[in-house]
Amino acid sequence: MLHFAQSSLFQTNYIVMSQAQTYTPGEFQWSFLHPKYWGIWLGIVFLMILAILPWAIQYRLATFLGNLAFNKLKSRRKTTLRNLEVCFPEWSPEQVQDNARQVFVDQMLGVFETLNAWYCPQWFKNRVTIEGLEHIQTAQAAGKGVLLLGTHSTLLDAGGYLCAQYFEPDVVYRPQNNPLLDMLIYRCRATIYANQIDHDDMRGLIRNLKNGHAIWYSPDQDFGLKQGVMAPFFGVPAATVTAHRRLLKISKAVAVPLYFYRHGDVANPKYHLLIEPMVDNLPSEDEVDDATRVNQIIERQLRIAPTQYMWFHRRFKTRPEGYEKIY
Repeated sequence: MLHFAQSSLFQTNYIVMSQAQTYTPGEFQWSFLHPKYWGIWLGIVFLMILAILPWAIQYRLATFLGNLAFNKLKSRRKTTLRNLEVCFPEWSPEQVQDNARQVFVDQMLGVFETLNAWYCPQWFKNRVTIEGLEHIQTAQAAGKGVLLLGTHSTLLDAGGYLCAQYFEPDVVYRPQNNPLLDMLIYRCRATIYANQIDHDDMRGLIRNLKNGHAIWYSPDQDFGLKQGVMAPFFGVPAATVTAHRRLLKISKAVAVPLYFYRHGDVANPKYHLLIEPMVDNLPSEDEVDDATRVNQIIERQLRIAPTQYMWFHRRFKTRPEGYEKIY
């Protein structure tokens, strides 16, 4: 069984529930019928309607909303433009501008693709292909757990659904602060993932790896140097997390790169899962070298479909003394 961990519908919107709050994930509570929740119920009905719209309409709406977000979310736009300038110096200013705008459109497309995965999964029929599944199967046949190295894709939970066409995925999730919203998302995800593991359940995560499961992990964001080291990312020093080294050491699992993306005519899109061979000698004795090699894997993945990545995150926000500020 493959266990696939993706963090959230919108990565930045997930907030950990208070430890004092008692709530069973996915459990309905009569309090959810209180008027204070009516707005969320109406919003869910609206999203379900959007999910049954033809793709041609969804695409037009996503394009409109993506352009609107690009124009209105000035801080996110500025971060996206700067990230693309730094990572793709070969692009002209016009290319940077056009691709930055497309990042926002692809993010909105990812929302509709996720709604389709939740409420209208038959839309993906005959649209998905896979390459390299044997790399996971071989590792698991040898009794090894698999840590899947990937990125924060704009496909969101649709990526999990793509994987579910070929294996039974699990997800590691962070509960939403609003219990009704958490219940609704949990139940939607239950149609995709075999199991959902709370992000605080590290023992469970390690236990699954030791038992030969495969778990998605995306070491592509800046969490500072307390959790990582400086390593080149697109040729620029960036704070790179190293937690995956500890997970691999403790569980004796192997690291396998995984990438999924949309391709072809956007009016009739196709989706591809690319699974690459196991990364040799990871972890090694050199954590900077390990971080560099993982960043190179992510770079290679992102060059396949550059705008299908959450470039609006401040990937280079950590700048130690002596390093030029990026933002």
